[in-house]
Amino acid sequence: MKQSSSKPSAKKTILIIVWDGFVAGTLDAIAAIGLFLSAGGKHPVRVFQYIASGIFGKDAFLDGSAMIIWGIVFHFSIALLFAAFFFLIHPQIRQVIGNLMAIGLLYGLLIWLVMNRIVLPLSNVSAQPVDPAQSLIGMVILMVLVSLPIALIVHKHYSKT
Repeated sequence: MKQSSSKPSAKKTILIIVWDGFVAGTLDAIAAIGLFLSAGGKHPVRVFQYIASGIFGKDAFLDGSAMIIWGIVFHFSIALLFAAFFFLIHPQIRQVIGNLMAIGLLYGLLIWLVMNRIVLPLSNVSAQPVDPAQSLIGMVILMVLVSLPIALIVHKHYSKT
């Protein structure tokens, strides 16, 4: 009889991270599209062209369908990377900060800082003036709709092992 190990298989780990990235990416995309529409935008696919412009610059707005696909790929890849990183650091963070909600919310602030202070400035996205209200909205979205679900999904996995 084979004994079960408390360590998850590589396949299960990958599936958890992919699911986590998909959930976080989907919630973030819904929020981004909602903000875009509420600001008067007419074509929500422009959100993904904007994301693609991080690599392709202004050309992302010229070739619609291909750039939309690239934007979706980039968006979900970034969500997947943040989910994978959290999966790796969760055991250590959980020992330092005992409250799961605090961990999730703080991770959202970290995501916001990385994206707004490192990734976007290094990308080809045209620079925008800093708007404190928009920054706060972005932080809250990342904290509640991205990092908190990531933390909850990862914690659920670790609590089973």
